[in-house]
Amino acid sequence: MAVRLRVGELQCKGTLLILDLYQSKVLMRKIVFLLWFLAAQINTSAQSPQADSTVNDTTRVAEQLLMQQQQQKIDDMLMSRLRNEMELIAGDNEKKKQLEQQIREIGLRDSARRAEQKNKVAILIRTAQAFPVVLHHDTMFSIYVRLGSFSAAERAAAVTGRIAHLYNDDFFKPDSLHMSKGDDGYDIVYGHDQVIMTITELDALFFDKTPETLGKQYTEAIRDTISKEKRDNSLINWGKRIGFVVLALAGMVLMVSGINRLFRRLSRYLILRKDQYFKGVTLKNYQLFSPAQHLRFSLKSLAVVRFAVILLAFYLSLPVLFSIFPQTEVYTFTLLRWVIDPAKALLGGIFGYLPKLFTILVVYFFTRYAIRGIRFLADEVERGDLKIAGFYSDWAQPTFSIVKFLLYAFMLIIIFPYLPGSGSPAFQGVSVFLGILFSLGSSSAIANIVAGLVITYMRPFRMGDRVKIGDITGDVLEKTLLVTRIRTIKNEEITVPNATVLSSHTTNYTRGAEGHGIIVHTTVTLGYDLPWKKVHEALIAAALRTELIENQPSPFVLQTSLQDFYVAYEVNAYTRAPEKLAIIYSQLHQNIQDCCNEAGIEILSPHYRAMRDGNASTLPEPYLSKENSSPSRSMNQGKAS
Repeated sequence: MAVRLRVGELQCKGTLLILDLYQSKVLMRKIVFLLWFLAAQINTSAQSPQADSTVNDTTRVAEQLLMQQQQQKIDDMLMSRLRNEMELIAGDNEKKKQLEQQIREIGLRDSARRAEQKNKVAILIRTAQAFPVVLHHDTMFSIYVRLGSFSAAERAAAVTGRIAHLYNDDFFKPDSLHMSKGDDGYDIVYGHDQVIMTITELDALFFDKTPETLGKQYTEAIRDTISKEKRDNSLINWGKRIGFVVLALAGMVLMVSGINRLFRRLSRYLILRKDQYFKGVTLKNYQLFSPAQHLRFSLKSLAVVRFAVILLAFYLSLPVLFSIFPQTEVYTFTLLRWVIDPAKALLGGIFGYLPKLFTILVVYFFTRYAIRGIRFLADEVERGDLKIAGFYSDWAQPTFSIVKFLLYAFMLIIIFPYLPGSGSPAFQGVSVFLGILFSLGSSSAIANIVAGLVITYMRPFRMGDRVKIGDITGDVLEKTLLVTRIRTIKNEEITVPNATVLSSHTTNYTRGAEGHGIIVHTTVTLGYDLPWKKVHEALIAAALRTELIENQPSPFVLQTSLQDFYVAYEVNAYTRAPEKLAIIYSQLHQNIQDCCNEAGIEILSPHYRAMRDGNASTLPEPYLSKENSSPSRSMNQGKAS
């Protein structure tokens, strides 16, 4: 870079020399201008590919900017000479037009060069790495470009070391630090020959300043920083800081002691007035906390608050201690930011979330009052005050539950995008994971829920009905979306999944008893020797004698089969007490035994062996004729089995 700077200076000096000759000789002036223009074009064409290929190289871009500045100086001098020459020409209009054309061309090149210079400065600012010059963690300025064989980092380290050497000089004089003109720019010098650093035109490019202005700024920064550090680290100041530390520690001790004393007094106050303030916590009829538990919980909570207050006081005291010493002052703002930044972020998040929160509240209250309106309609339908064709009153509450579920689901769908963190990948991943778990683990539960909804609108039974589901007979205790609970006649409580209820056949005894009643029936088998009318009379008398059997419709008997050895008689009777079927059947059987015995009917199922030896026939006596009663045609009664 130094070689290129020397070449630029030589080019500038050579151009000035040629321009002096150019004033006296017109021909030479034209030749020089042509040679200069060709050299500039060759230089531009040679540099442009290099600039394109090294646009991200900070040092090369800065060198190109410096060359453009030198070219700008040459153009300025050339334009000044051309304007002076125009003033000397009086009547040569043709020559005057040529000079004006040259001035316009130089102006156009100058405009293009300035635009390119702005772009390259922007590249420098965006891509260059800053290396700070510091003294005791205090940054004075930064270095961006190299100088000769020294990189920017090496320059910053060397300047930092020289400034530290000045700081360690017990006889440092701020007035001895000054600036002088050097070969490569401006030097910051201490005393007569101690060079601290050199400010080049490349350094000044980054700040859009001249090297002289930037050098003065750096000189003041070095002088002020060294003076400040010497004042801060003097023995008097160290004594003051130690005193401040002692006072701060004493204040911390007094503050912790005061906090402990305050909380101890508050604890004693609560204990002395425990009967007034601690009466336990009761939720409806359940006592969540007894008075003693309530007091213990409050005292433990108070201890936790005391510890948190002491910890916060100690934490807030640390920045005070760190701010006393310049070496640790940087940690003061770090500690404060650990508390202030989260608090600001929290408050900012709360205030920023308020519009979404209001939207959620509006949706929630709208859904809540819509559900209240639907509940009112459901209650009206259930009481029978509001009648809808084809809609039964016992459908009101299940339908309300379904509509309420759908409204809440719709509400959640609407407010989900407004929830904090709903758009984060973690929140979405957890939602998908929970959805998959719910889908895989709730197939049977979903089947029971769907079956419960179908059963609700099928209306196969109601609460308290006596039913038979599969092999289970009992009274319905509870019907939910998942299961149906039944209490059997043996006082057993059985839980039946709704899917099983839907896939099984259901017998409802209570609903059948609402009209004429349900029919209780039992079968008795008797021999052919008994007149069937007599048997009918006995069985009907037994049914009428049974409690809870209805007289109207009257009982009746059916002969269900004629077997080889006996006849099957089925007695049927009506009852409206299906919940007492076991007792009714027991009494009916007892009465059948009594009525048959009273009528002289022996209850048994006989078996016969026919022996044609003249024994009597088994036909009832009213049907026997003289021919049928002859010994030659009678049959012998066998032994009953």
